[in-house]
Amino acid sequence: MRKAMVLLVGLMAGVAFASPSAQDEHGSTAAEGGHGETRLEHEEEDVAGYILHHVSDSPEYEIEVPLSRDHRSIHLPQILIPFHDGACAPQQTDHGMVVPGLGAGCLDLSITKHTVMMWLAALLLIGSLLLFSNRDKTKLVPRGTGANLFEMLVLFVRDELAIKNIGKEEGPRYTPYLLTAFFFILFMNLLGLFPWMATATGNIAVTCGLALCTFVLTQVAGIRAAGFGGYLAHLTGGVAPWLWPIMVPVEILGLFTKPFALTIRLFANMLAGHIVIFFLLGLIFMLGHPAVALVSVPFALGIYLLELFVAFVQAYVFTMLSALFIGMGVAMGHHGHGEHEHADHKETGHSHDHGKAHMLGS
Repeated sequence: MRKAMVLLVGLMAGVAFASPSAQDEHGSTAAEGGHGETRLEHEEEDVAGYILHHVSDSPEYEIEVPLSRDHRSIHLPQILIPFHDGACAPQQTDHGMVVPGLGAGCLDLSITKHTVMMWLAALLLIGSLLLFSNRDKTKLVPRGTGANLFEMLVLFVRDELAIKNIGKEEGPRYTPYLLTAFFFILFMNLLGLFPWMATATGNIAVTCGLALCTFVLTQVAGIRAAGFGGYLAHLTGGVAPWLWPIMVPVEILGLFTKPFALTIRLFANMLAGHIVIFFLLGLIFMLGHPAVALVSVPFALGIYLLELFVAFVQAYVFTMLSALFIGMGVAMGHHGHGEHEHADHKETGHSHDHGKAHMLGS
């Protein structure tokens, strides 16, 4: 690791020293025109623009050529569905030509860079499961590092997240969704750590879509456990009818805070890590001295390794919170049954281990 860090620092310093023309040009221009501060501000804007351009979604896929300013762009298909004539005609704004949104009657289903990343993550996930899954039923114990790693993660999600937060009876029912969410988010997070790739979970529309899946499943779990009447009755909070005008809006607002938290938490954590890495590397160009690479590159490498850990942590947090919210929905049905339900479970010996759901909901 130490040799790799020294090699990387030397490479970055060499690249910076290999472009003296830019430094000379910068210095001469500042001396002649006295516009050094203006050039520095321009470079800072370029670095900020490069960072935002890299982390944001775009209708084209760019492949940068290392150690050069060239890049190859692959224009992705644009799919626009107008609801009336001229609804999808591009309009001139302060940010250039922009296609109108759904409010103007244009449904934009164009394929973007993050869409490609989601497809790639799904293909890699399916391929990995087909490769490492134990399809030989005569051998119950998987062999190989990849197969054992996948089995460990699957058992962790089932035993530590699904069953402990939802319960032994209902937990296995929702385990396939939790496994899908965990591995899909994990693969999207890891893809962004490779060159020429992007992090789809750094797009708030992607995280919002994932959170909506959990939201719908949570409501279905609550209706299935308590019935539609019990689900609506739960919105009253069990208070006196004259308090319903206050309690019902509060409960409905509480329903939407959960997917909002899931959306922002995953989006902000994945986006912030990439911005910090690019900003540390951009300090070399903003400060205009190659010696900055001796500090910024090791720091960026450390953040990169931290991002590898964050990729697993954020997939775990999203899945754990999803299991917790589904467990709260399942527990909704037991609240209505009261003491009789708890007595039955004591007699039968079955357990609904949704203690964490009660703690969060209290």
